[in-house]
Amino acid sequence: MEVIYITIGISVIVAVLFFIAFIRSVKSGQYEDTYTPSVRMLFDDELVTEEKKETK
Repeated sequence: MEVIYITIGISVIVAVLFFIAFIRSVKSGQYEDTYTPSVRMLFDDELVTEEKKETK
């Protein structure tokens, strides 16, 4: 029975650490850009062709 209490305690500590890491990443602005990831695949080809033109 003691092992269950230890396991629950450790899992709560790990959950709190992950929650702190999530809050810190949100405050630092990592989730601010919601538009670019959705259209990044549409512009990948154009960026490659522009780079090839610049190198010639």
